Amino acid sequence: MLGNSLRTETQIFPEKFVFPSIKPFKHTCCTISGAFSDLFQVLLKTSYTTINKNSNLMKVQDILFNEYNSYYKRYLDLVATHLSLAEGLEKGRQEVFDFFNAIPKDKQLYRYAEGKWTIKEVLQHLIDTERVFAYRAFRIGRGDVTALANFDQNLYIAPSGANEKTISALLDEFDIVRQHTISLVNSLSDRNLMNIGVASRSPISSRAAAFINIGHAVWHMEIIKERYL
Repeated sequence: MLGNSLRTETQIFPEKFVFPSIKPFKHTCCTISGAFSDLFQVLLKTSYTTINKNSNLMKVQDILFNEYNSYYKRYLDLVATHLSLAEGLEKGRQEVFDFFNAIPKDKQLYRYAEGKWTIKEVLQHLIDTERVFAYRAFRIGRGDVTALANFDQNLYIAPSGANEKTISALLDEFDIVRQHTISLVNSLSDRNLMNIGVASRSPISSRAAAFINIGHAVWHMEIIKERYL
């Protein structure tokens, strides 16, 4: 999700990806049938046999390879291994505040090439992505096995009006969204967080979706340092 220079989820996870057709099975109160059934049977069994850990103690290295698409490894690799999920979200919240508050006003509308996002639009993208991945973490954490839709980040920026907002307003918006994410993960049980569902035609666990938000913000702050400042 590097500005609009990277592919969207729709491009990353093609529609023609096909799972084998297997008999349906039941999980909690839901029934999964059709193409995804075998995938869920294997992944849910694996996730529930993982050593149970309190959400405040879970660390990024606890996430198994089958809990996310390899595309998201770039973000997970940027999450500090010594921090728990709750600690990482809180520390990341402060880092985002400190970083964007320090950017000079004359740089806030800068874009390093035509068609790329401005710094304000990058911050709006962090907010939008956090909402989407927190929603995925919520749905999957609650045991909802409905396959969740792709997220085309490029469609969200223009109507957001990010460039007309102040950095202060954008950071207030980010703070509200990140506090919601923190509240959400603290409300989910260990087993909730290890639930695995499908988003963008690819498996993802509730905890992976939450951890991705941490690394995603770090990724974009590094890009701003390299290409904008």
